[in-house]
Order: sequence, then C-alpha cells, then structure tokens
Amino acid sequence: MAIIHVGGAGGAPSNNFIKSLRASKRNDYIIGTSCIASDLFLADVDEKYLIPPASSQQYPEKIIALLNRVKPDFLHVQNDYEVRAISRIREKIERTGVKLYLPKKETIENCVDKQKSYSIWKKSGIKVPETILLNNLSDLEESFNKLGHKIWIRAIEGGGGRGALPVENFEFAKNWIDHFHGWGSFTASELLSEKTATWQSIWYNGELIVAQSRRRLSWNFGNRTLSGVTGITGVGETFSDPVIDRVAQDSIYAIDDNPNGIFSVDLTYDTSGFPNPTEINIGRFFTTHYFFTKAGLNFPEIYCDIALEEKFPLLHKKINPLPDGLIWIRGMDTEPVMTTKQELEKLESSGL
Repeated sequence: MAIIHVGGAGGAPSNNFIKSLRASKRNDYIIGTSCIASDLFLADVDEKYLIPPASSQQYPEKIIALLNRVKPDFLHVQNDYEVRAISRIREKIERTGVKLYLPKKETIENCVDKQKSYSIWKKSGIKVPETILLNNLSDLEESFNKLGHKIWIRAIEGGGGRGALPVENFEFAKNWIDHFHGWGSFTASELLSEKTATWQSIWYNGELIVAQSRRRLSWNFGNRTLSGVTGITGVGETFSDPVIDRVAQDSIYAIDDNPNGIFSVDLTYDTSGFPNPTEINIGRFFTTHYFFTKAGLNFPEIYCDIALEEKFPLLHKKINPLPDGLIWIRGMDTEPVMTTKQELEKLESSGL
C-alpha cells in the first residue's frame, strides 16, 4: 500500500483520478488537498487538508511543510497552475522523499503557456491555426485584417475555455479583453471547426507506454456560454485515427524530444478536416479520464504503478487499446453512463 497525495481533491479532474485508483487493484491510502474547503467534502480521501492556491506566495512553503508532516510516497495534481507550481519546487519536494512523475520543467512551462506551445509548433512545421498575441489595439486590428472577419480569442493560460470566444466585431473583442484585463495574455487565432479530439498518453523516459483517443460530441452547458465552449465534456466517444496518432505524437516531440509522464493533446479540426493541436494538458489527465477506467483502461493505475514500482502494463497494443464507439454521457448531479455509439444512434433514430 502506498500513500498518495492528490491535489485539487473534490474537483472533477482529481475526483476521477481518485475514483480510478479506488477501482484499481491498488490499495492506496489517499491524502487530498484543495484550496477550496467545500470541495474537500466531495473527495473520497482518507485525509484532507486545506492549502493555499497554487498562485499564492505561501503555496511552496505550506505544501513542503505538509509533505514533511504527512509523508506521502507520491504526489499528483490535476490542475495546470498546480502542476506548474509543483514543477517549480520539484527539487525541494524530492528532498522530502516524495516521488514525482513529471515531464521536464521547461516542457511544463511551454505547455501551460499556450502561446509558447504555439510558437514551438509553428517553428517546427506543425500545422496550427495562425495566431497573434494581443498586446494592444494594433494587434487586434491586425488580427481582423489577417485572420478573417471572425476570429477566435482566448487566454494563453487556464483551462475550461477560459476567456475563449468567437468574435466578428472589433469593439466587442476589445471590451471582452478589457473585461479580463487580458492585453498581453490573450491571443487571436483563425477560427477552426467545432470538431475536437483528445489524445491522452503516458510516457516513460522517451518511450510511449499507452495512448487513447477520444472525440467530443458535445459540451455540457455550451448553450449557456457566448463561446459554446465550457471545458465540460457532455458526450465523448472512443475512436481511432492514424492521422490523430501521428499529429499528436509530432506535437509532443516538437515540445519535448524525451517525453516523460502525462501528455494529453487537445486537437481541433480545421475547415479542411485536418486536426490542429491547440494545447497539451501537461502532467495531468483530462477531466473525463474515468471514462477510460470504466471501459477497462485505467490510466491512473498504470501511472501510479510506473511511478511507485516501475511496473509496466501488458497491453495488446499501446495506441488506442479500447474499442471504437464507446460513448460516455455526463450530466450534473448524476453518475456518468457508458453506452455504445450504436445504442445512442438507435435511440436518436426512434424519436417521434
């Protein structure tokens, strides 16, 4: 039995990690932390602790003190900002005896900042939407002139579609960025299609251990946002596509020639039907990874087995071992349901 510290406990991304461990053959003692006290009541953990936000100046001191106190064997977090905060103090953490399983520091910095990722991909010849960093009004004017009458603006950091919006009006775009105090931290890009996919993978010292693709069929509550994007997948589907496999791996290798840990590549199809990488969720799994666990591919179990015991999975294939056409349906205040594409289409076609 290992003692595993899970950051962001109570939030959906970390709860799905914890649920996956509880469903595994492992028998771990789980310590949960969060900067939101109420979230901790939602976490299935053995101990819970309130800590400062990852952005707080107190975070490094408090997290090191807690690790020295509770002495976990392994630490994992499920939020970009906390992944970066942990990465920046990794030497201090490892001196406490706690294990980490992370990509390189530089890799994490380049992935959390989407503008840095874009620049690396562009330079490497990866097909990406033309993107302009918005430092001032002149940059916004250039974006409309260069990228088309309708553009996509978003924050360079943060998940859940933070600050993301398709806009075709200059004044509206200006006011939107003003609202977020976003000059210098927002970009404008070519508007891509609504089709998206995610390629989640675990690597060990440059070797791919496992990867699985999932496409998003809908966002939850998308009709309640201006952008239609919430970061909350409503319906997802397992699928396999050699083009996605190649683009995802090319995108990872452009960022890091010796990948280690978790790399979850988000891709959006352009109007010609080609997938463009838009970000890498680095050092963490995407929120709905419990879908794969229920389908028989437990990423957190594989990840912890490697980190703690250097125990590697025996899989019939490394890329897309799950069957295509499995459907994961999520709602609010209800357990997700797994079904098949055939069953969903059958019900859809039976409408009155």
